[in-house]
Amino acid sequence: MSRFSAVTDNPHDSRFNQKTGILLTNLGSPDAPTAKALRIYLREFLSDPRIVEIPRIVWMIILHGIILRIRPKRSAKLYESIWTENGSPLTHITRLQRDKLDAYIKAQGYTNTEVVMAMRYGNPSIEAGLEQLREKGLTRIVILPLYPQYSSPTTGSTFDAVSNVLRKWRWVPELHFINGYHKNSTYIESLANSISEDLQAHGMPQKLVFSYHGMPKQFLDNGDPYHCLCLQTTRLVVEKLGLDKDNVISTFQSRFGKAEWLKPYTDATLEGFPEQGIKDIAIISPAFSADCLETLEEIEGENREIFEHAGGEKYRYIAALNDRDDHIEALFEVLKPNL
Repeated sequence: MSRFSAVTDNPHDSRFNQKTGILLTNLGSPDAPTAKALRIYLREFLSDPRIVEIPRIVWMIILHGIILRIRPKRSAKLYESIWTENGSPLTHITRLQRDKLDAYIKAQGYTNTEVVMAMRYGNPSIEAGLEQLREKGLTRIVILPLYPQYSSPTTGSTFDAVSNVLRKWRWVPELHFINGYHKNSTYIESLANSISEDLQAHGMPQKLVFSYHGMPKQFLDNGDPYHCLCLQTTRLVVEKLGLDKDNVISTFQSRFGKAEWLKPYTDATLEGFPEQGIKDIAIISPAFSADCLETLEEIEGENREIFEHAGGEKYRYIAALNDRDDHIEALFEVLKPNL
């Protein structure tokens, strides 16, 4: 029996066509806000060597002996607090993005395209998304991970997952992998638009916080460019809006474990603002293309409480770009060279 699979034994099968398949990917969510579903999700997520870079044997003992016994129940409560009638916000929003992007691309005249969504962890899986495109006989596939700023644990891990699937295919299609778009002009413009709309409605706060997902500092020391790309995104948005850079700060959230992570930390920064006389802030998370646990629960909930408990008075979260029209246009512009 062959180790390689194919949709047909005949390489000249008429199903093969010149249509371009676009695989839109994001991180993923558990199937339900329950301890059982979180255990399955976290096992897959935390088993990825791109996520935790310590000796595998040591980490597997910690993961299965401690973390998967404790964390699922706690995480389930957090997910339950943001769960909607449409399920996971991240999955639902990514589905909306897929539908609107597919329609937008076709409206621009690229009718020979097919947009499919997939998640790095959980469902629908990257393998399921690629198989969906393969069944349609597509000869070109473009992978677009919805992480504006490249990092090894996100974009790099997505490439691993795609490679693991394609290495089992007999016939590998033409492949284009987009590894980031942190300085794409239409992406920067859509971020600037979302901030401008907030400023017009509420005025300029004392401090505008750009909070990016964090990572262990060791990753930066070992050559991961993520930190620099985040700071470049902030700079480009500040320049686009003509803001005073002294009124803006970039921070990093969602740290886990005892190791040093990228600084300054979002929670510690917010906690220290009031004693500096900064009691009016707005916060945005440009690394997230869709609202999810890290924005809706951590930024909107947990970090708001930290700031207000420390004496902060005005706190507003500027939503992720989600399925905004200008965000869909930005994603199209990122894809356009490969269509």
